[in-house]
Amino acid sequence: MSALAPGLQAFFTDRLIGQRAASPNTIGAYKTSLRLLLGFAAQRTAKAPAALDIAELDAPLIAAFLDHLEADRHNSVATRNNRLAAVHSLFAYLALHHPEHAASIQRVLAIPPKRTERNLVTYLTDPEVDALLGACDQTSWTGRRDHAMFALTVQTGLRISELADLTRQDVALGAGANVHTVGKGRKERRTPLVPATRAVLKAWLGERPGEPTDPLFPTVTGGRLSRDAIERRLALHLAAAADRCPSLRANTSPCTRSDTPLPCARKKAELQLMHHCALPAIVAA
Repeated sequence: MSALAPGLQAFFTDRLIGQRAASPNTIGAYKTSLRLLLGFAAQRTAKAPAALDIAELDAPLIAAFLDHLEADRHNSVATRNNRLAAVHSLFAYLALHHPEHAASIQRVLAIPPKRTERNLVTYLTDPEVDALLGACDQTSWTGRRDHAMFALTVQTGLRISELADLTRQDVALGAGANVHTVGKGRKERRTPLVPATRAVLKAWLGERPGEPTDPLFPTVTGGRLSRDAIERRLALHLAAAADRCPSLRANTSPCTRSDTPLPCARKKAELQLMHHCALPAIVAA
């Protein structure tokens, strides 16, 4: 057996899970990166992944893998750098346990990340927020769900991952109304809710009773909305909202990012939401 297979397994079980207590998202991202690397290396060397050795994953092969990500898989530079970070983490671990491969590992660790420009994260203006919330058809159940979901995000600026992970018990609507989230890096916080957002969420929770651990914004079958599903719903409403607010056609990029789906202007958020709380029978109750 080669040294790579047991070393790779120990990297996940001992290093990531046992020592670093990495989150499932981190472990999943590393798993995907290294699975792609092993598949590429197996194809280049004509060897099964289990038969690969550390020496065969040398710096030229890793560099070719990174080029493959950009040229063949059309990954962005940011994604390429994330894949490289996973490779670096694995090889830094292997360096401690396989000093006989120190020279090869050092050359892999010397591969630098590419420089990349960071896009300016803009925000939605008041008219754009009005148009987006107004595009949700509140005569349908999914429209009311989307209205509540985006109204909450407009006020709190939640990441799409935080939005997808919310459960009913994460929302407190009594005195000091707030929403509880666990974000990137497992940072926990509670964000206060303005009265208008509280009214929207109270109406939404009252419409569909459920268990405390049920998703706050479920699918029609009661499951959890995926990131892709939220992005599709957002794109749908943005397309409809662009008819009444043309500036949205040029301002959709910040609304589809996986880390910040709706970085919106907070000014006048309460007035905007009160204007669009069109759940008359429920809200009045």
